Amino acid sequence: MRQRLQKLLAVVDDHDTSGARLNDDAARLWKRVRQFLDQGLINPEADLEATELACHALMLPMRQRKLLPTGKLGRTSLKERAEQAAELLVSQAGDLLDESLLDRTTRLLHELPQRSPMLDEAKLLADALNLEDFGVTGLVQQTIYLSRQGDGLKQVAEGCEKREQYGYWDARLRDGFHFEPIRKIAKRRLEHTRQICKLLGEELGEDTP
Repeated sequence: MRQRLQKLLAVVDDHDTSGARLNDDAARLWKRVRQFLDQGLINPEADLEATELACHALMLPMRQRKLLPTGKLGRTSLKERAEQAAELLVSQAGDLLDESLLDRTTRLLHELPQRSPMLDEAKLLADALNLEDFGVTGLVQQTIYLSRQGDGLKQVAEGCEKREQYGYWDARLRDGFHFEPIRKIAKRRLEHTRQICKLLGEELGEDTP
């Protein structure tokens, strides 16, 4: 099963481009979830097997979406991402999985985008995913996405400005986390995001006549 997932994650897009990005992202997400588990944020009897599998399923290459206007975050919604992950897990690796594990993992994925998930594992995984959008990590991920659709530094800077104007980050901090310790990490990371966006804007401004 692990070999199948690693092979699936080695192809990073629908153009059969190979690379380490998705395997690295899945490993990083699972490591972060384990750290939160070690902090005792949820019951120590958590379903580790299904949670680890869900971390990898969430990194399976998503179907290509339509391009978004400048200023949009460019990220797949959590609901769409979780639903696609469950579908891809069943279709691409379901034949290798124990039926009980597959059922537990797909249930966790479907719970993920709910405002108040019944499963604590889903709450923790949702917070770990949302944290990915904050800080240097989030800004680099956004830059990668925009560059893939043909945009560049100007569009990254414009996106930073629009998200501040619309109060996007404040809303994400308010509504995007179930656990206060993780929200605090996101707040610290947001300071890094704003610092880098400010520096980027200043540097691009130097080139303006």
